[in-house]
Parts: sequence; C-alpha cells; structure tokens
Amino acid sequence: MLVPSAVYLNPGDVAWQLISATLVGLMAVPGLAVLYGGLVQRRFAVNSAMMVLYAFAAVLLVWVLWGYQMSFGPALRLGAGALSAIVGRPGPVLGASALQVPASVPLLVSAMPALRFPQSAMIYFQFAFAAIAPGLMAGAALGRMNFKAWMLFVPIWTTLVYCVVAFSLWGGGILSQMGAVDYSGGYVIHLGAGVSGFVLAAMLGPRLAKDRGPARPASLMLALVGAGILWLGWNGFNGGDPYFANADAAVAVLNTNLAAATALLAWLALDVWTTGRASLSGAINGLIAGLVAITPAAGYVDGVGALVIGALAGTVPWLTMNLLGRRGLFRRVDDALGVIHTHGVAGALGGLLTGVLADPRVLVYLGVGPRRGASVAGLLYGNPRLLLAQFLALVAIVAYDASATYVVLRLVGLVVPLRAADPVIEAGDRAMHGEEAYDNGESLHASHRSVPAATYLSELGDA
Repeated sequence: MLVPSAVYLNPGDVAWQLISATLVGLMAVPGLAVLYGGLVQRRFAVNSAMMVLYAFAAVLLVWVLWGYQMSFGPALRLGAGALSAIVGRPGPVLGASALQVPASVPLLVSAMPALRFPQSAMIYFQFAFAAIAPGLMAGAALGRMNFKAWMLFVPIWTTLVYCVVAFSLWGGGILSQMGAVDYSGGYVIHLGAGVSGFVLAAMLGPRLAKDRGPARPASLMLALVGAGILWLGWNGFNGGDPYFANADAAVAVLNTNLAAATALLAWLALDVWTTGRASLSGAINGLIAGLVAITPAAGYVDGVGALVIGALAGTVPWLTMNLLGRRGLFRRVDDALGVIHTHGVAGALGGLLTGVLADPRVLVYLGVGPRRGASVAGLLYGNPRLLLAQFLALVAIVAYDASATYVVLRLVGLVVPLRAADPVIEAGDRAMHGEEAYDNGESLHASHRSVPAATYLSELGDA
C-alpha cells in the first residue's frame, strides 16, 4: 500500500538532503577516523579513531536533546533589543510533530522559499555538521589526551561553544544580523575547530619528545583512503546547504572540487620547490585546506572565485605551517596535525575571501512567484560592507571560541586530568584502550616490560 507524502514535500529535495547528510556523516565515520588512524604513530591509531567515533555518537544525543534547538530554535533572549538573541532556547526534538513538520531556518533572507523536506531531515543534516567539528579538533590533541576527559569535553564544548556560534551565524543570531555569511561552516566548524583545537593543544602540553620528531605515520595509504572519503563527502557538505536540489547546489559541488584540486596542486608545487620532492602527506594537507577554504563561499562565488580561493588555500596555510609554525607561539604549542593551519587559517581565509569574491549573479535561491531571489555580493561587486562583516565575525568567533574552550577545559580538568599519564602515553593504545590496531605479535605484558607493574596499573587507573 502506498502512503502519500505530505503536500509540502518535494521528493528530490528530501532525497538530496538525506544523501548530503549521509555524505557528511561518512566524512567523520569512517573518513576522519581512518585519516587520523593513518597519520598518527601506530601505537595511537585506535585512540585517534576512538576520539572521532565517540564524538560522532555523543554529539547526536546532545543534538536531539537540546543542541539543535540551541542552534536553530526560537531565540533565548538575554535582554531587550534585536541583538539580545545569543542562543536558541534548549529543548528536545524527538516528538512526532517536531520530526514531521516542514523544516525551517530563521535565515535573514526574505527571498528564501519554504523548505520542502521535514524537520527530521534538517536535524540529521545539521547533526552531521556538529559531529565533525570536535572530530576535527581532536587532530590537535592526538597522542596525549586522557580519553575520560575527552568524553566529558565533547558534549560540553558542543553545547557551550558550537551551538552558540552556529546560532550566531545560521540561526538568526548576532553575527548574521550584522550581515556576516557562512555558506557551509568555514567559520562555524573549521575556524572554530582550529582555534579550539589550538587552545586544547596548549593546555594539554606537548607530546612526548620522541613523538615530536619526524613524522612516522602508521599508514599513509590508509590516510589517503580517509582523505579521499573527505574529498568526495564534501559534495554533501557544501552541496546540501542550499536546502534544495537546485542549480546552486550543483555550483557549490563544482566549486568545492575546483578549489580542492587547485589547493592540492599549489601545496605540491611549494613542496617540490622547497624540498625537491612531492609529498603525499603534503598533498593531503593541501586538499583539506582547499576544501575548508571554499566551504564558506561555495555557493556564493563563481568558478573563477573558486580557483582563486583554491590557489590561496594551497599557499597561505602552507606558509603559516612551514614558516610561522616554527616560530613563537605556533612552535610552543604542539598542534599534532596542524589543525590551526589546515582548518583555522584556511577557514579564516575562505571567510574573508567570501567578502571579496561573492558574486551576486550566483543566486542561492531562485525566485518563486513574486520572490526575486537572494544573492550575496562582495567587495569586487561593489559591496565593501560584506568584507567588514566577515572580518568582524572572524574576530568575534576567534575570541569567543578561544575563551569559551579555555573555560570548558578548566571545568573538565576539575573532574579528571586533561592529559594522560606519561607511562600510558608511552604505551599507547594498549594502555588507553586495551587493544591495538596493528598486531605486532607481542603480548600485553611484553609490550610493557619497561614499566613496573605497580606503576603501570596505578597510572592506568588514574588516567
């Protein structure tokens, strides 16, 4: 028996939104988990994958119980005036009525037509975005964080940091009212993960000395598999954000791939020019930087804009990683996988370039009936105010994410140590999780012969 759909539903939009959400989910599990598991030393492969896997599961519960409403629900006003809406009112979205009503987003775009899929599709799509943010941040903390601390940190950070910034740009909050835009998360997700990850790395302290030498990836080919899943999964990341299976979704997908390919080639060119060798790990960094930088702009720029963003994304983060990364604060803070460069710097770059390159002829929403459509214009098209708004949003997000992450980590540190004990770090996955990704033929006891049993068990219990 066929059950007819509600009259407001468009099957194409529903299907594309669910497919896009699934593609974004695949970017985290298994994409990011496999990428990290391949890039870290062999003894941390399980731990790095577990950090991503746990975040994916924990954020889903946070999201449906209170996080979605905090990010996209009715404003919880903390005073009088239009700018008093800091965050949405917390609450669950589990009832039948909440899941089946038409989705809506309080975007400040009068020309946006009504969405043609249920709120349940929007909830899942936005969950996949929220879930990957702490996973990206984990890349800065790999190889020394106490997993119990991570279990507390993820839901608290998602609530107090991610949801607040998401509301400010996507839920009708203060930054969107200022005129700032973020097409698909360059600011909310990547800039936030880069800044918060940097604070996390600073408060954890550096990895053991032997782990800070030349990189010894567990498997570069495994890392390549993860990077490939990220690349193609990003089609859903950016292609799903018009909320319609329309022309702008196709533009965003093409722009995403143009920027990624250009950034990869630019990064490789700099590697070859400076070292004489093309590096696979460098190519992965360039690819990710390009994907991140195009994210805030994907549906606002044309193909030329995508190429420009890709070229700069493969150059500027390379410079910060290879030049600034060896000096001053960047040198003192042990950001294990350079998240501040490939996500923080690239996200900031893409957000600012949106303020320059956004082409008003690229319409996010085509007119419906009397609606004339909505577009975004940057500096090159006569609108300097967008660049100013993008800059102010950048400053605000960096300041808020850094300070709020610091507070959250301080609170978690009152309950459990943030950093795993050194003997546990020395042992790696077997001490942290009682298992390992690669069987080297040693028994559990043989792998810890250098650690006295009483010390090992005591430190393991503390961690």
